[in-house]
Amino acid sequence: MGSFALPEQHLTPELCPRVGLPLTPRVHADLRDLLCLTMVSGVGPNLFRSLIERLGSPTAVLDAPRSRLRDVPGIGVKLAERIAAARREKDVEHELAECERLGVRVLTPDSADFPATLKGIPGPPALLYVRGDLLPRDALAVAVVGSRHCTAYGLRTAERLGSSLARIGFTVVSGLARGIDAAAHRGALAASGRTIAVMASGVGNIYPPEHGELAEQIIKAGALVSEMPTQFEPMAGLFPQRNRIISGLSLGVILVEAAQRSGALITATHAKEQNREVFAVPGPIDSLASRGCHALLRDGATLVESAEDVLDALGPLMNEIKPTPDTAVRHPLELTLNEIERKLLDMIGSEAISADELVARCQLPAPQVLSTLSVLEMRRLVRRMPGNVYARR
Repeated sequence: MGSFALPEQHLTPELCPRVGLPLTPRVHADLRDLLCLTMVSGVGPNLFRSLIERLGSPTAVLDAPRSRLRDVPGIGVKLAERIAAARREKDVEHELAECERLGVRVLTPDSADFPATLKGIPGPPALLYVRGDLLPRDALAVAVVGSRHCTAYGLRTAERLGSSLARIGFTVVSGLARGIDAAAHRGALAASGRTIAVMASGVGNIYPPEHGELAEQIIKAGALVSEMPTQFEPMAGLFPQRNRIISGLSLGVILVEAAQRSGALITATHAKEQNREVFAVPGPIDSLASRGCHALLRDGATLVESAEDVLDALGPLMNEIKPTPDTAVRHPLELTLNEIERKLLDMIGSEAISADELVARCQLPAPQVLSTLSVLEMRRLVRRMPGNVYARR
C-alpha cells in the first residue's frame, strides 16, 4: 500500500511526545482522522488500504457520503454507516489523552522512525502505537515464536536463543504471549539486549495480565507495539493479524515448539509471504509439541540449534541493512561497538593488516589499540593470524 502523506504546514511545528509527527494544527486534525478511521470496527488493514486507494486520505473517507463508501469493495451498508458516524461516536481526544498518560507515540508510515521493513509487507499497518523506543539498530531483528502450551525443553530453548541472539546484537521480536514468546523476551532481557513485543491488544492493556512486570521491562529495553487503540481488548482474530507485524519487523522468524495446528505457524506463513527467512528448532521425534516445526523443516525451513545457525543464514541479508544512512552492517554486533572499536574495525578489511600499521593509522596509543583488537577478536568480528596481523571475519 502506498502511504498517504499528511500535509505540511508553513508553521513552526511543536513536537508532542505522544505522537511521531510534528503537530501543526492541520497535521493534528489529519492525525485525529487517521486515529478515528482505524478505531472503526471492521476497518482492518486490507479495507483501510482499499479506502485510501479509492478516496485518498482518512479525512476524505470520513467526509465521504455513504453511497460513495459503499462503492468500495468490502464496504457494506452497516460498515458504511459506522464510518460515516465515526467522528461523532469515536472519542479520539480520549485516545490521545491515553497516549499522553502512558507515554505512547503514534507513528504513521510518514514518521521518521516508522520501521521501514513494515512499509512493504502485504497489508501494512496504517499506524503503530509504540510504548518504549524503536531504534535504527532494530532493523537487525529476529523473531522467536512458538506455542503457549510448551514443554520445559521449549521454554529452555527459547530463552537460550533469545539470550544468545541478543548477545550477538539482534533485537528479539515476539508476541508477549505465554510460553515460548515470554521465554524469548526474558532471554533477551537477561542478556541486556533489546526486545520488541507486538501485541494483539492495545499497549495499555497488557495481555496476558500476569505479564505486566515483563511488559514494563520490555518498555525499558525496547518497545511494546500494536496497531490497536491503547486499551483495546484482545480478540481471537487479532492474533493472526498481529503476527504479520512480528514477521514484518524481522529478518527471519524462528519457530520453537509449534504443534500441527499452532497459531505460531501463521507467523511462518506471513514470513514466507514477506520473503523473510524461516527457521525451526527440531524437537524429540515423538513430541506433539514439535510436529509443526518438523513439518516446516520438511518444507525447507532452516534448522536451528544455536544463534550461530541464524547468523550464518542471515549473513548475506545483513550486508544490505543500513540502520542509518551512513552505516552499513556486516554483523549485528557492530551496532554495539563504541567509537574507538568502530574506528578500528573500519580500518580492517578482508586483507590482513598488522597491529603496528593499525597503531600508525589510527594514531592511538599501542596498548589501547591492542586491547581494542582483543575485544573485537573475542566478539568474533576479526581474526588474528600468525605474525600479529588481523583480518575481518
